[in-house]
Order: sequence, then structure tokens, then C-alpha cells
Amino acid sequence: MMMLPLRRTTAAAVLMVLVAFVVVVAGGAEAEAGPHRILLDTDMDTDDLLALLYILKQNRSEFDLKAVSISVNAWSNAGHAVNHLYDILYMMGRDDILVGIGGDGGISDSGTIYPNVSGYLPLIDQGMTTVGGCRYRQAIPQGGGGRLDKDTNFGLRRGFLPQGRRKYTPLQQPTAQQNVEHIYIMGGGVRSKNPTGCCPKNATKFCTPQQCGDHGNLFTCYTTNPNAEFNIFGDPFSAYQVFHSGISITLVPLDATNTIPINEEFFYEFQRHQSTYEAQYCFKALKMARDTWFNDQFYTSYFMWDSFTSGVAISSMRNDKSGKFGNDFAQLEYMNVTVITSNKPYGVHDGSNPLFKGRGAPKFGLKRDGVHSGHVQTGITDNFCSVKGSNKGRCEDGYTKEVSGPEAVHIRVATRAKPNLDKYSPFDREFFKSFLEALNLRENSGSLNLMAQFPFYREILYKLDFKNKKIGPPVIFDMDMSPGDFISLIYLLKAPIEVIDLKGILVSGNGWAHIASIDIIYDILHMMGRDDIPVGRGNTNAIGTPILGCNYASFIPQGSGGLIDSDTLYGLARSLPRSPRRYTAENSVKYGAPRNTDHPELRQPLAFEVWQSIKEQLPPSEKITILTSGPLTNLANIMLSDRNTSSVIEKVYVVGGHIRGENDSKGNVFTVPSNRIYFWEKFLVLSTWWKDLV
Repeated sequence: MMMLPLRRTTAAAVLMVLVAFVVVVAGGAEAEAGPHRILLDTDMDTDDLLALLYILKQNRSEFDLKAVSISVNAWSNAGHAVNHLYDILYMMGRDDILVGIGGDGGISDSGTIYPNVSGYLPLIDQGMTTVGGCRYRQAIPQGGGGRLDKDTNFGLRRGFLPQGRRKYTPLQQPTAQQNVEHIYIMGGGVRSKNPTGCCPKNATKFCTPQQCGDHGNLFTCYTTNPNAEFNIFGDPFSAYQVFHSGISITLVPLDATNTIPINEEFFYEFQRHQSTYEAQYCFKALKMARDTWFNDQFYTSYFMWDSFTSGVAISSMRNDKSGKFGNDFAQLEYMNVTVITSNKPYGVHDGSNPLFKGRGAPKFGLKRDGVHSGHVQTGITDNFCSVKGSNKGRCEDGYTKEVSGPEAVHIRVATRAKPNLDKYSPFDREFFKSFLEALNLRENSGSLNLMAQFPFYREILYKLDFKNKKIGPPVIFDMDMSPGDFISLIYLLKAPIEVIDLKGILVSGNGWAHIASIDIIYDILHMMGRDDIPVGRGNTNAIGTPILGCNYASFIPQGSGGLIDSDTLYGLARSLPRSPRRYTAENSVKYGAPRNTDHPELRQPLAFEVWQSIKEQLPPSEKITILTSGPLTNLANIMLSDRNTSSVIEKVYVVGGHIRGENDSKGNVFTVPSNRIYFWEKFLVLSTWWKDLV
């Protein structure tokens, strides 16, 4: 067994890198005398919100949540997640709780770990910056059904939560650490058998099982790795360090969570019992998750992952302190487990493992033929992991495997959710009753939602009156939502209508901001009285690259000076008026959804749909001028999908590229020193374009 030089005193710092739902219990004499002091590590997924609110509803004389750290390498993006969390804590009257997110610290090539390691990257890929690829994270979809819906909570967040006083502030966002006594982790699958993706009993011979019986739940890459669960797969090497830290661990793996699906009885009881703001918010999110589920098996394939873990943690802490032991919600037993970080054969260095690749000595002092020295999965389509003639892969990265010998760690593992012993109850699981009772208690309830905070707020759309005015040429602005783009947008909106008529905005999701930042555009348009301008959502990946990937966008910093600052507009986006328009996951069968949601009319249009709508409304004598200030993905997709595009485009002004002159000037891709020729400047092209129009 090889451990990094990170023992008990710094284990909490490692936890902030671990991608998992983790409840950390602080130790010491003070903890024995008072309430359990808790640090929660979360990736702000939908089920994490249920877990967080369940913990906040507990009696603070027993359980005191001191801090929350956000895993920024999983299901949500840092800038959106931190402000979402601030608003939830504000609703619950808990602005005293510290919030920490990924920093800008790094790990040197020699293995020196500096303070505030970012957590934007898995530990094996972490260098001195926040720039890097998405080796494991690419398993998580970026758009609908993935990070976009988590960043916005399906569009519910901005329409329900109050806006808190705290916000992300560049270079000042704190981190949180505590001394650790016990860790409760939702993650992994030990003896689990995935119940989803199985063929029904009456299936024809043409039915092919998918994830049926797998240890893991990676629905996007079970053909290469059927063994891992999302939380542990997000950073297997960090998970290994935590498991082997010497700290007591209770693991709530898929073995247990697979036995507590959100069934119909629980769902409809929840629908009938929403007497607090927090209960309403949780149910709205759960309902939208159901309404947008990709198939008709929601009630058998959506489980109480993190919320159940919070219940197991609360029950264990309460019972252990009272001397009762055992757990009210789960069956527990001890197992010998480790986390697999690389694949056999060990000691064969094929270039996939950055801890060994090109190194005279392995990083962190690892053994050349040790358990970390094998092939490391490079992505969800890694050929090494595929098995010819089979739809089941062979890689085990992130597998919480039952083992013996020196690699084994003796931990407590939840194996099943306990049944409800009350035969008159509508619930078949004991935890269901506790969860609904907690969320609906008047004690420790949220004090306000958005409408209670702003009782005179009305969702009114503002549109300028252009009657009796000469209208300028039609223009479409294609942007990637960098801070400079928002300045450009305001500049365009301030132009006289006689000069330009801004008809629409197309948004690229593979540039300097994540796609959920589309809400900033809506707020700016609302502020400027231009709620009439449609906004189209574009792709999150470059043309010709995998949908689940981060080619090219991986060279943009994720921390300070990069995506987190763009997603929050350096924290200033919170100062904008809140538009009635926002991204929502509302959808319609008309556009290919499996079912209509409650308000399909609120569906977020796509970039190509906005283009088509503008083109169809165009008078025969007019043509469109396009200004692009980001990747050309949207425009290229339009040209590939609409062969008549060139006939209606007057001009295209492209902000980007670099033409080297006699002085051999360099480009501005500062994160890729080997690429010296790319350059990007907005305002030079913008001003030239305006002068040309005038």
C-alpha cells in the first residue's frame, strides 16, 4: 500500500478533492461535550440538495453543520454551485455556515502539494494551474440531463430561491477544514448489481441488457467501465487516499441505495406534504427530474443516493453517542475494501498514467510496480477498456472492490435500506418517513422564498416601442459569454436602432463560460428593456469532437481568471435585475422529449431554432449580418444544417484568429505555450464593424 504524505492532519484537504457526497464529523473533546460538528462535501446534484436540507432540519443541539465544501469536478460547475448554495443557506437562515470551493493552488511536478489545491481536476492530473482535461468528468453530460440542469436546478433555482447576501468574490472565496473523526461517504458499489438496463421477463431475443447486473452506474460508459460509481469515478486516486487515511469510514454504496428507489407511493406522498419552503423546493426539483427522465422507468431507476446517506449518517451519530449503536435506516456490516486506481498488468507504463509517464521517478514516491502503476482509464471510450465482441468493458478505475491483504481497509458498509415496520404506512422504507417528517417540520424551517423576499416583484417582460422609427440592418450576435462578451452585448444594445437591429443572440457552450451562464444574458436584456430578443442555446462541444468531452475548452482555466469568473461575471451578475426569462428544463414531445413537462411553452430554444425563426421573419429584400465573438461552432452548425444560409447572410464579422506580421507576434492562448499563433480581440473588430455599417 502506498499513501501520499497526507496523514490525519490534512485529510480534510483531500476530501475537498474527492468527488463524492461526504459527511465529515469533527472530533475532539469539544465534540464529545456538545453537538456533532459536521463538514459536508457535496457536488450540488439534485439529490445532494435533498440531503443538505435534511441535515439542516436536524436539531442543532445534536447536529451542527459548520461548513460545506463543493466538489467542483463533478455534476455542477463552481460558479453556479456556490451561489446556489448561498441562496439555499440564506433561505434556511444559515449564513453562519462557511462555504468552500476549489482554490487556485496546485501540485508541483515533483509532487509538492501547495495550499488550497484547486479540486477542478482529478488528483493524478493536477498540476500548478486549473487548466486540464476531463479524463473522468467527461462521463457526465454537459447539457440537459447533466451539468446544465444541475447548475440551474432545472431552471427552478432563480424562480424560487431568495437571493442571499453572500456571493462568489474573486480571489476571496474561502475554503473550509476541520479535524476529522468519522467520514460518511455515498459512493462506490461493492457487491452491488445494477437493477437498471435489464431486459423484462417477457422480452424478445432482440433485447440486449445494458447496465443490468453491473457493480457500477456509469450509464455513459459502462461499455468500458461497468464497475465504477460516479462519485468515486470522479477521482479514484483521491478516493484511495481517503479510504486509506486511517480515519473511520462508513460507506453507503450502490449496494444500499439501489434498495431505496423513489417509488410512486413516496413521490405522491411528498406531493401532498409540502408545508415548508424547503419541502416545496425539493419536490419541485424531484418532479422536474421525473418529468425530464430519459425513459419511463423513473420510479425504479432514480434512487435516494445522497439523501439516504445523510439519514444513515444522522442515525449512526445519534445512536453511537447514546450507546445504542446500529442504524435506524440501513443494515450495516464490516467489509475489507479498497479503491482501484489503475488496471492490471501493473508496472506496464503505456503513457496513460501521468504519475509515471515520462518520469525518472514516479510522482509522490509511488512504486513502479505497485497498485497505482497500471493503465489509467483515459476517457469513456478508452480502447484498452473495451472487450471485443462484448458491450461490457474491463476497466475498474474507481471500483470500490472487496479485497484481502495489505490493500484492504476495514470499513463499515451499508448493504440495504431497512423496511418500514409500520404496516399501515404508505412507505416501504423507514427512511422515507423520516425524510418527509424532517422537511415538513416547522422547526429550523426556511423563512422566505423569492416571492416572500420581494413581495412586489412581478414577472413583466419589457419591450421597446420602435413604431415610426427607421430600423437598421438585422444583426445576430453569436457569443460565448466571456466578460468581454457581456460588455460587447451592452455596447450593441446601446447602439441606435437606426444603426443596427439586434434580432437574436446565439450562445456557445464551449468557450469561456458554461452554458448555464445564459441566464446572465437574459438578465442584461431585461435590464436594457429588450426582453423581445430571443436567445438560442448552442452546443457544448466543438464540431467533430465527442459530445461527452472537453476538447479545446480544456485549455481555458477553470479557476480564477477563467470559467468561475465568467460564470459569475466576477461576482457582479448577482447585482443584475432578475429576468422573468431564464433557462428551464421544460420540454415538449414536439421537440423530441419523451413527454411534455408542465410548461413546455417555457422551453429553452436552441441556437438553430432561433436562427430559423429570424430567417423566416426576414423580409425578402433583407439579409442578416452576423457578429461572432466566440468559437464559430454555432455558425458552422447552421451552415451545415441549412444549405440556404449563405443566401440570407450579408456579412460575417469574426472576432478571433491571428495573422502573424513581420514582427512574428504571438497569439494569446497563454495556457498552451506550444501554440503561439492564436489571437483573440473583440473590440477592434467590433468598432470596425460598426463604422462599416454607418
